[in-house]
Parts: sequence; structure tokens; C-alpha cells
Amino acid sequence: MNKPFVTFVRCPIVFTPRAINNEATPSIAFAYLAGYIRGKGYECAIIDGIAEGLNRVWTPAQFPSHRCQGLNFEEIIGRIPQNTDVLAFSAMFSGEWPVNRELIKAVTAAFPKAMVIVGGEHITALTQYSLNDCPEIDVCVRGEGEHTLFEILECVTEGSDWRRVGGISYLDQDGRYVENGTLPRIRDIDEIPWPWWPEGYLEKFWQAGKSFGVLTKRDMPMMISRGCPYQCTFCSNARMWTTRYILRDIEDIIAEVKTYIARYDITAVQLYDLTAITKKAWTMEFGRRLLEEGIHLKWSLPSGTRSEALDDDTLGMLRDIGCNYLVYAPESGSPRTLERIKKRVDLAKITQSVVTAKANGLVLRTNLMIGFPGETRSDIVQTIRYGLKLAWFGADEVSLNLYAAYPGTELFEQLLAAGRLIIGDPYFLRLTSMYSDYTTFDHMTTNENISPSELAFYRVFFMFVNYCVGYLRFPGRIFRTIGNILRGGEATTVLEHRLRDAWERRRGTRGHS
Repeated sequence: MNKPFVTFVRCPIVFTPRAINNEATPSIAFAYLAGYIRGKGYECAIIDGIAEGLNRVWTPAQFPSHRCQGLNFEEIIGRIPQNTDVLAFSAMFSGEWPVNRELIKAVTAAFPKAMVIVGGEHITALTQYSLNDCPEIDVCVRGEGEHTLFEILECVTEGSDWRRVGGISYLDQDGRYVENGTLPRIRDIDEIPWPWWPEGYLEKFWQAGKSFGVLTKRDMPMMISRGCPYQCTFCSNARMWTTRYILRDIEDIIAEVKTYIARYDITAVQLYDLTAITKKAWTMEFGRRLLEEGIHLKWSLPSGTRSEALDDDTLGMLRDIGCNYLVYAPESGSPRTLERIKKRVDLAKITQSVVTAKANGLVLRTNLMIGFPGETRSDIVQTIRYGLKLAWFGADEVSLNLYAAYPGTELFEQLLAAGRLIIGDPYFLRLTSMYSDYTTFDHMTTNENISPSELAFYRVFFMFVNYCVGYLRFPGRIFRTIGNILRGGEATTVLEHRLRDAWERRRGTRGHS
């Protein structure tokens, strides 16, 4: 039997009308999956509803309270190759699930003979719910997807029963939920081929000025590790990746970077890793090899990292290799909250690391959250005080977000078991505003002690005071920010990136796809 043709389909971005932080990013997940199966002899296409409709905003008929950025369903369907045998969707963000589900239904109606495979964070966290909510799905892939997808395709090619593949779930002929085995992990990640980026795909994001972290002219998405060894109760890593942390071979990373320099003339690398820096020896060796190879790029770590390995030596090396954006993730300034969420960090050491990083000239962001279940006003005051302390010591940006109970996390399971969450479209859609809509004061919060409006006030108040502290204490940033907005091309911080986007939209100079 001929090998099936696979089409990866990506849902547009879903957000509320007043959201200010819903940046489009390349799909490194599809790039890895496509690279893997292409290396096994399968042909595929990527129909990215975001990349092919950047800056195009429309209202989904089923959910008029929200907006989408990207292609509409009809446009996505029209671009799917007619010879598609397998449709592969990614459902990463639970807040986008209702729209993603309707996209899956629309696409499968247009391609009724195609097999439908769905994976991602949301699917892994709520597998049975997703299958019942969207019966059009034939099989869900739980966790890391490359090899599992390949095994399913091999079964389809051979005409054998794909239901025997491990790491999948499906509904049997009687509608009963079936889950095969434990969460699989690829043991040797250096055997995974590099991501496959279709011709002209990345250029769409570069032309439109889209970037995961701070903006340079040609930012390259990369991953140097998989998983995270920690067990924070608000994070879905353990459900999606397990706590097995694996770093790639340094020489393989160097070779990939050099290939991108030659092919794309990249200006920066943005690491999409969950936790990029955990081992000092590995980081120092990696930096040494970059310097030996004469690789001169900017390096951005926008996802956040741990502070344990970020001492004087490591931060000095990050400076030397061109790190232009480093994100710390202390999450809270309250020792009591840190213990409850199993975030085992030493705030004093983080503060010292921030001071050292600024002395080395690095641009810094720190991530904090408030509104965890059980938090008191005292806990929140401690977090706000700590955030302002970091701003005073030089952190260029200190974000303060409201805690959201995301599926796949330990806290989510506790809240669900206690009857404090009701799973459904209203719940999912309200997740979309938790991090991006600063104008809403009735967020879906799960704190027993403080109202949603009070939590939202703390966030807005903190954001204003935080930037005032930073710009007044370091007035040179004022001129830097104005220059970056007016000149265009690059941004030093995420705030500058968003202000620059707003300025260019006002002037009508932002490129459209």
C-alpha cells in the first residue's frame, strides 16, 4: 500500500477583542512532526491558519464574544491538498479548544475519508473529554508525538491495526474510551530530525514582525532540550512530557545553528524550551563551542528558566555569546505560596542572580503570578513587593499575571475534584483572557479570599508602577524605547515590541500576508 499523505492543520489564534498580547509564532511542533515523518519517507504539507493569515482578524460565528487572527475555516479547507489521507491537528492551548474543535468538524466534513489525528497539551490533559466532545477525531496522541505519529502511519501503510500503538487513545465501536499504555518518551532526542520549515514559511513571520520574545529581523525558533525536571503544580509539563529532562548533543545544535545561518541569514535564536538552562557545565561548554565556531547571534530565552545555574560564570558566558533577553520565573514573592505550588526556588538567590545579570548587561524579564488557590492578601502584597524590588534592581520587565487553572496541572485536578471547576466552552474561552486582557475585571479566578476584580486591579496597578519604577530609575530606557519604536527593525523588550506594533498599525506600515 502507498504511504498516506499527511496534512498538518493549525487553528487560528483565538483572543478577546481587548487582548493586548496575542502574538503569532511559528509552529515548531508541526515543524518537528513534519521533519520526523519526512525522514521516514512520508510526504506532508503544513496548512498554518495563523502563518497564512497574519494580522487578519475575524469573528467566529459560533463564538461572537471572541476574535480570531488568521485564515477562516473556508480558506483553510481550500488550501488542504485533495490527496490528503491523514489530517493531523494540534490542540495545545485549552483556551482555543472550542474554535479548534469547530475547525476539526468543518475540515472532516470536507474530507470525510481522511483519518483524523489530534495531539498537543490540551489533548494530553483532557483526552477522554476531547474525544467525547469531538467524535470526528479518530485517535488522540498523548504526550511527545513524533514517534507515535510515525507508528500510526506505519500501521495505516501496512493495513494493520493502528489501535495497538502505545501512547494513544480513542473511542471503540461502542463508544467506550480506550487508553493505550503510559506516556511514551523518545529516549535519544538527537535521533529526531531537525524541524522542517516549508519554503517561505518563516519569512511570513519575519515580514510581519512577529516573534515569540523580543524582536530582531530574522528570529529562529529552536529547542535545545525537552521536558522539565521540576514538578510545579500549576504547570502541565509532567502530564505532557513527564519530568524526564533531556538536553541535546551540543555538536548537533551547533550544526543546526550553522545551517540556519547559511540558509536563512538569521539574526537571533529564540529558545522555545520549557527550561533551557539547568546545568552549568553543559551551558558553559555550549557557550564555549559557539565562541570557538565564531557564531555571532543574539540568543533569547523568552519562556523562562531556573536561576540555580545562573551564577557569575554562566551569566558572563551568556553575555559573551550575545544573549539579548533572559527570563526568570520565580512565580511568587511569597514563601508560603512557593511551597504550596512546589516551586522550589530561593528568592534571595534569584535576586542576586538578577543583579549579576544586569551587571553583565543582559536585558531581563521576570514572571510572577497572583491569585493561586489559598493565597491571601498578605501573599499577594509580598509578590508585588518582590516584583517592584526586581524592577528596582534592574529587571527590564516584571510581568504579573493572574493564575489560571490549566488542564493537565496538579492544581487543576485538585480544583476539578473539589467541584470548583466546570469544564466546557465557557471555561475554555475564559482562559483566553487570563494573560492577555488587562481591561477585564471579572476574570475566572479560583482564589477563595480575593475577588476577581480586586486581583485584576492589583495586576493593572502593578504593571503601571513597575514600569514607572524601571523607567525613572533607569531613564536611559526612555530614549531606547522611543528609538526602537520610531526606527523599527528590532525591540529590546516585549513592551517595546507591542508599542512598536501599535505605532506601525497606526501608521499603516505593518506588513500583511
